[in-house]
Amino acid sequence: MVDFTELCKVYDSGRSWKCACREKMICRILLLIILTSCVSGSFVVNVTQTSYQAEENHNITLEWTFTTKPDRSWIYIFIICYLINADKNSVLYHVHEGVEVSESQDEKFSGRVQSDKDALREGRIRLQLSRLRTDDSGLYRCEVQTDYGNNLQECQLSVTAAKVSTKPERKPEASKAASRGSIRVLLLLSGFFFTLCL
Repeated sequence: MVDFTELCKVYDSGRSWKCACREKMICRILLLIILTSCVSGSFVVNVTQTSYQAEENHNITLEWTFTTKPDRSWIYIFIICYLINADKNSVLYHVHEGVEVSESQDEKFSGRVQSDKDALREGRIRLQLSRLRTDDSGLYRCEVQTDYGNNLQECQLSVTAAKVSTKPERKPEASKAASRGSIRVLLLLSGFFFTLCL
């Protein structure tokens, strides 16, 4: 561990060692802040849409993008996308050390999530959620961690209930066929009575 008191005493060049020490610590803190912002600023996660709306039983594709470096290995990539709930967070998608981990997916999403593996290599997380339910509504967060940075982004999904039709649907073709059939019967009957009258 570095002894700042000793360093500051060595640094002292005519000024009081307390003042020199304070200046040196401030410089180091500023340097640390600048370096941290440079490193964390180089890695960004974005969401293509901040808000999605869909109807129950339809499909939707949620998409995030992140900064990629082609010279880096996929061993050091960790991704977790989940729905934030009041009682518990439901995992939608999970990648650990570059490998998709389907076991950690919440059972409510089981069999309903498709990921685009080709897009992932390009720095895009594309998740198609099928057969939407109203309880799929909420805030979705995607966190990405690599050996060159980490970040997260969120989007909102609102799923409305499917519209229920109050009128029974009539099949126009069936009703036309029925009316044609009844016209033929009437023509045959009238022809039969006309023949009898003759």
